Amino acid sequence: MKLLDGLFEILESTVTDAGFITTIKLNAGHLVYSGHFPGHTVTPGVIQIQIVHELSEKYFQQKLRLLTMSQCKFLKILNPEEVSLIDIHIEFTWSDELLHIKASGGDGTVTFFKLNAVYKFI
Repeated sequence: MKLLDGLFEILESTVTDAGFITTIKLNAGHLVYSGHFPGHTVTPGVIQIQIVHELSEKYFQQKLRLLTMSQCKFLKILNPEEVSLIDIHIEFTWSDELLHIKASGGDGTVTFFKLNAVYKFI
């Protein structure tokens, strides 16, 4: 299930020397939030990982398969009713035809998650 244009929309994206930064807007009314959690909306960690995956596929215009994740930390609850605009920072390098991604998401004052992962183009 793709989350782009449902759970989140891209507001802007900027290429950097090491990768790109994309500002997204979360849709607090999306169905995924109905169970996470009534009265206290939380963006599930797996959804945050999927956002990085989809933004990377959009940037490279190619499908990716997650191979490994060496680090994944959720540092603060991401409640889209409190913070709906998130900057996703994605840096990448290549090694043996594999894409190494270092990503984080935050609002400029708080970092909500960090991850390091290896992907393969499919």
